[in-house]
Amino acid sequence: MRHLILIFITTILFLVGCSQSNVEDKASSDETSSDEIENQLDQHDDLSDQVELEAYQIGNINDLVALFQEVNIDGIANKISFPLSREHPIPVVKDKEELRQRFSEVFDGVLIDKIANAQIHQWAEVGSRGIMLDNGMVWLDNTGGNITAVNYQSDVEKELRDELIANGTASLHASLQSFEKLLYKIETADYLIRIDQLAGYKYRYASWKISESESSKPDLVLTNGELERQGSGGNHMITFLNDVYAYKIHRIVLGEGDSPDAILEVEKDGQVILSQDGTLAN
Repeated sequence: MRHLILIFITTILFLVGCSQSNVEDKASSDETSSDEIENQLDQHDDLSDQVELEAYQIGNINDLVALFQEVNIDGIANKISFPLSREHPIPVVKDKEELRQRFSEVFDGVLIDKIANAQIHQWAEVGSRGIMLDNGMVWLDNTGGNITAVNYQSDVEKELRDELIANGTASLHASLQSFEKLLYKIETADYLIRIDQLAGYKYRYASWKISESESSKPDLVLTNGELERQGSGGNHMITFLNDVYAYKIHRIVLGEGDSPDAILEVEKDGQVILSQDGTLAN
């Protein structure tokens, strides 16, 4: 009798073990299936990013990538919409001839490799603003695939920018000579405006009548600027408050063909009382 009981217990344990093994195998199979589904979804996401671009746009991008793979400077120059803006106070690249002279300043080895090895899924169309590479490092127009903006700065350009800023500081009014970075200077019909970045990512607004120079005492200085980015193309707005007045600088890095470099807008109690287009000044 004891022998039969032992056989019965052993059989029960064997059946339970088989059941647990089946459950574990099923769980492992389910987990594998889940991973496969996630991979398929990832692949589908990549594909969906690619099909946002038209076939001819993909062709334009491939042609541009090939030029950078060959480092074909003349070919690249033919694919740029001039003038090509650079970070102030670095002057714009005016034409093909100037690009040939300054090519390595704008397109260093890092940027050349980035474009030469870019995959189609790294490019995305952003409505009428164009096609961007990696969140706006480089922008192309929608139809011809020409470069309209390069929001990348090489080490050479950084050094040049710092040198130009240092040279300009000596002639600046003493009250303004403390700052971290000059963002830009703007000339409107009536005003010369200087925007500096201060410590803690605060911004300073200084303005003069258009007939005056930076060496004279500014007519207005505000140091409480707050920057608001508008999209990934570099456009932004900096707002400065002065009692019931708000001074707003709209910086247009990427716009339509006739867009100004910037717009000065002054509000009083929320109502616009002045709006003037501006151009970047050296």
